[in-house]
Amino acid sequence: MKKLIALLILGVVVQGFAQKAKDAVPQSVKDAFVKAYPNAKGVKWSKEESDFEASFNQNKEEMSVVLDASGNVKEVETEIAQSALPEAIKSVLTKEYKDYKVTEAAKITAGGVTSYEAEVKKGKEEFDFIFSADGKLQKKVEKKKEEKDKD
Repeated sequence: MKKLIALLILGVVVQGFAQKAKDAVPQSVKDAFVKAYPNAKGVKWSKEESDFEASFNQNKEEMSVVLDASGNVKEVETEIAQSALPEAIKSVLTKEYKDYKVTEAAKITAGGVTSYEAEVKKGKEEFDFIFSADGKLQKKVEKKKEEKDKD
């Protein structure tokens, strides 16, 4: 019986290590990140499907970068002041979403295209609004409880 319990425990431990190894950030991705962001502080890595996301601070800015498995940068997100959102976006938020409170804002660059994210709250509901630079709402995503807890 003791052998069976020991084998079960060993199986659980090995499974845990196997999962961590699968999600481990490849050295080539880390090297590409350090080369692009040599002053990054407090780097935290997470896996996003087949990509890797680094969340960090650089020059007093909160940032996140998504890199593919080869180390190519796919997306850069930089937190900005709400007042730094383009006027077209602020106008849309004021006119069409006046009951929502903007809690955070970010500038997103992906594939050479710049867009903006406004994290908004209305009562207990929280959303991420993604806008084009000219103020067109491109996506509205409700934040789930797990996402709220991570923030």
